[in-house]
Amino acid sequence: MLKMQYPLTEKIGNPELLVGREKEFTNFNKWISMIPDRLSKSRVILARRKSGKTAFVQRIFNQLWSANGAVIPFYFEIADNKIWYPDFAVKYYRSFASQYISFLERDESLVGQPLNLPEIKEYGLANSNKLLVHDVDSLFLYKEMGLHDSMWEIANAAPHRFAGILDIRFLVILDEFQNISKYVYRNEDCKGKADDTLAGSYHSYSESKVAPMLVTGSYLGLILDIINKYLEAGRLSRFFMKPYLTPEEGLQAVYKYAEFYQQDLSLESAIQINELCMSDPFFISCVIQSNFENKDLRTVQGVVDTVNYEISDRNSEMSVTWGEYIEAAVERINDKHAKHILLHLSKHNQRYWTPQEVKDYLNLELGVNEVHRKMLSLVASDLLVQGVADIDFRGLQDGTLNLILRTRFEKEINNFEPDLKTDFLAQIQALKTKERQLQGMINHLSGKLAESQLALAFLNKKSFALSDFFQGVVDDTPLTITKVKQRVSFETEAGKVIEFDVMAESESGRVVLVEVKKTKSKIGLKVVKAFEEKLAVFGQLFPETKILPAFFSVGGFTQEALDYCRQQGIATAEIIKVFS
Repeated sequence: MLKMQYPLTEKIGNPELLVGREKEFTNFNKWISMIPDRLSKSRVILARRKSGKTAFVQRIFNQLWSANGAVIPFYFEIADNKIWYPDFAVKYYRSFASQYISFLERDESLVGQPLNLPEIKEYGLANSNKLLVHDVDSLFLYKEMGLHDSMWEIANAAPHRFAGILDIRFLVILDEFQNISKYVYRNEDCKGKADDTLAGSYHSYSESKVAPMLVTGSYLGLILDIINKYLEAGRLSRFFMKPYLTPEEGLQAVYKYAEFYQQDLSLESAIQINELCMSDPFFISCVIQSNFENKDLRTVQGVVDTVNYEISDRNSEMSVTWGEYIEAAVERINDKHAKHILLHLSKHNQRYWTPQEVKDYLNLELGVNEVHRKMLSLVASDLLVQGVADIDFRGLQDGTLNLILRTRFEKEINNFEPDLKTDFLAQIQALKTKERQLQGMINHLSGKLAESQLALAFLNKKSFALSDFFQGVVDDTPLTITKVKQRVSFETEAGKVIEFDVMAESESGRVVLVEVKKTKSKIGLKVVKAFEEKLAVFGQLFPETKILPAFFSVGGFTQEALDYCRQQGIATAEIIKVFS
């Protein structure tokens, strides 16, 4: 089985916080699988900030690096910091060469700490790699001669050139590609205007089949303009990534964030958070980590108040993030009419609107051409999208944006403040009509995330009898939980390692050790006895500890296994109830 490694430190933090995106990974894995046969066309991932693009492409890099297969990944983030042109070329080449060497030598450190040019040349000489030696010599020579375009050509062409000469394959991942036209300067003091034509240097390489590109961009209007202008529209296949997960994946995200940040939740409030956050993992993380003074995510009102804070308070992480988008747009549309148009189209984003329709519906005292101009400005600010027809416009189908816009502009436009709390409570009330459906979703998710469900339930209750969750409990004295961990490993002096799926420690010194099996088939006696052996090893390691053993099996137990559990005092469960 492939051991996953993370030579590229992922911005998401703990790798386990990246949940869901199964459809997207399936799509891109198929695309990557065709690269060795030169059948994959370069792609661009388009989505707003905090949609998960960077986490997604960084995971693709780490997966390819770990697989050590036919495709060598190269990841480069084009940062939003000013940089001199030749320095950019050297930085780019150092990253490429170091990641290439890292892949060959299986040395993770070179991804995070790239080699300098002399070190790259030294490696090339020691390993008879003439390409590396020639490139480094050329970079030094061209810099001395002031031939900065030649330096960039050496760096920019490297993946395609290496792939062609050595008959290997690269995937060139360029994160935040739009920045290449905003932050690279021809003059050393980085003053004046950046070289906004530099994206054009990828014109021919975007068609490479031996080193195809995977580009990301956060500001859709800007990056699409760059692609259309410099790369020709058809050279990069467009993939629009929605910021939202599926409802099931969103609930998994709630569980994960609650687990890692040790946040008290109930399974019911987890569903409520997922609903109000629209399965947006960034929104979910903001709520779970919220600095709201009265945060209590165990109750309906506590969930509503915290979600409302993240949307309404200008100092919340959610508001600050969206504020960057909105404030940039307001500089262009700082008038009541444009805000009115934006608010209306965001509320009614299920259809396209023409400037004439907007003027008539809102009774705007503007000419149709002026309305059209403002709508185009909103498109350029990534706050509206334009249809196939030049006069068709639609609000972004982004519920999170709509909430922020209502908070910012509703009072100014319609003379009243939006009552989001009432709306949120109504949403939660509507959830109760779907209680049976939601319980079914929880039961289905137990096949994927049973450990997190149990850990979350233990954390939420804190004080409980084990019989609240399991049957056949021998010691039902109430427990006061102090710590809950998942996938806890212990090693014996002989080097044997045992692992427990869930471990809950109590004030009394008793420890609940839970084995979790997520197979659809029933658990038999052999598996139960294997768990019993782990319990015995734990007992030898910690002889003073009182063990409360429990077994949670999504697929149930054979009668023989269930009878044995009863005889040995192992509690059992097949389901976790969401609603009390």
